[in-house]
Amino acid sequence: MNKLQSLTGKQQRAVLTRLLRYAKPHSKTILLAFALLLLTTIGDVTGPILVKIFIDDYLAHGSFPFEPLLLLGSAYMGIQIVNVLISYFQLYKFQEIALKIIQQLRIDVFSKVQSLGLRYFDKTPAGSIVSRVTNDTEAIKDMFVSVIATFIQSCFLLIGIFAAMFLLNVKLALFCLLVLPLIMAIMVTYRKVSSKFYQDMRERLSQLNAKLSESLQGMSIIQVFRQEERLRQEFGEINEQHFQAGMRNIKADGLLLRPAIDLVYIFALVMVLSYFGISSFENPIEIGVLYAFINYLDRFFEPVNNMMMRLSMYQQAIVAASRVFDLLDDKELAPVQPLDSKNEIKEGEIEVRNLSFSYDGKRDVLKNIEFTVGQGQTVALVGHTGSGKSSIINLLMRFYEFDRGNILIDGISIREYSAEEIRKKLGLVLQDPFLFYGTIKENIRLHNEELTDQDIEEAARFVQADSFIANLEGCYEHQVVERGATLSSGQRQLIAFARTIAANPKILILDEATANIDTETEEAIQSALAKMRKGRTTIAIAHRLSTIQDADLILVLHQGEIVEKGTHQELLTLKGLYYKMYLLQNGLAEGLKDVVS
Repeated sequence: MNKLQSLTGKQQRAVLTRLLRYAKPHSKTILLAFALLLLTTIGDVTGPILVKIFIDDYLAHGSFPFEPLLLLGSAYMGIQIVNVLISYFQLYKFQEIALKIIQQLRIDVFSKVQSLGLRYFDKTPAGSIVSRVTNDTEAIKDMFVSVIATFIQSCFLLIGIFAAMFLLNVKLALFCLLVLPLIMAIMVTYRKVSSKFYQDMRERLSQLNAKLSESLQGMSIIQVFRQEERLRQEFGEINEQHFQAGMRNIKADGLLLRPAIDLVYIFALVMVLSYFGISSFENPIEIGVLYAFINYLDRFFEPVNNMMMRLSMYQQAIVAASRVFDLLDDKELAPVQPLDSKNEIKEGEIEVRNLSFSYDGKRDVLKNIEFTVGQGQTVALVGHTGSGKSSIINLLMRFYEFDRGNILIDGISIREYSAEEIRKKLGLVLQDPFLFYGTIKENIRLHNEELTDQDIEEAARFVQADSFIANLEGCYEHQVVERGATLSSGQRQLIAFARTIAANPKILILDEATANIDTETEEAIQSALAKMRKGRTTIAIAHRLSTIQDADLILVLHQGEIVEKGTHQELLTLKGLYYKMYLLQNGLAEGLKDVVS
């Protein structure tokens, strides 16, 4: 659906119906709230009738008996006091239900985000997703808290008011029914006009969040390349578009909400007064009935005005809910693994058979990839940027689904293992590790309660991270800020190594894992990696060929294909692409000229 097109009436009803399903678990509380609402409505409708009795039966006749008037006055005041108390509990219950519904909806949305495949995040800005989880659900909360409760309360009150009107004067009550089509016409017109504007506003707000998120994450690059003015202009343009959409909403609200309803109210008031005025020529009018009708008319338009003023919130909430449901209905899920699989990764032998893959369904980034990694062996993937190295890792880690070829671990398709088994037995260290807000210890443990503090310290010692951790304030309790910004690239990488080693994976996957580590630290890490690889199957992506010379097998990729394979010495002997890369990295330009010639 085009996000700048208005939702049709059918689509809006479908979204509302789906939202109301979230209220089903709270049906008992809702029934209690409705019962309280019914009582408050009875109290609101009874008040003017008691005043009418006082005017017509006592005031008009100049008769003021003490006991009947005391009883009448006590009944009136008692009803008002009880009404206030019941109204409080009724509103409390409705808001409690609303907050519980939004609480569950946010959990559902966040859970859905966790289950989405990386394809979704490749095409959707992070700020846009944040906007749906926060801003859009907040708009839905406003609807449940302010709109639905008000609409239900207003409907109860309107029914009660019309019932009282018919009891007082059937003919005049029928005349008053004439205003209902006018009110419905205003509501329908407002819905059609405002829906597109609110859709536009939500999209612009989403774009604002996306631009803000991107700017905050890339602040260092923005300042280094002096892009502040450009970003200000881009943000200002989106902000202006959001402002213009908001102004269009205000114009629609200003015309079709309170002013239009006030006009209908004046029409109804003139009609009631005209009726009583004409009737007075034939029969004396009852002042109490006149008072009651005008009072009911005023009370009738009060809930109508409340509903109309909340129509804007309703429209925003429906548009926001449609965006949230778009996310909940997205089919770009992470590859599904069987939940009840008993298969276990024991040896760690990997076999890739005739594997081809495309991110967009049009251009293959991997073409007929085939190789085998024996238990405890190390296979290195090398090649220029865009050759497909990381894509192999992405498929092996089940970040993306593939439809051609297969990947087997211990002779069983990777699709036949549970997600828990894959995550437990495959350890990944990326070139740019991500650290969470928390302590060093928490970042290594990652809430794995099976790991003791001693296990964490041994893992850090194993990867040579204990020396710098000991110098931090609080050592393992040192607070890591967002993304580990106060730590060096090498320190973040060492923590990532410790995190992986602590989990004790059967298969180790290194994606340029030593790229951000200085030469001295890298020597220590290479020594640690040599110990880590014993008994573990290892796949390593490397640009620095010096780090993978001892690999059992090196695969050279070019444009998604394996063009060379062999050990370091065997590939040098071939004097092909690997040999050229080796000469370039070692500054042997003369040797490369000989190869080219």
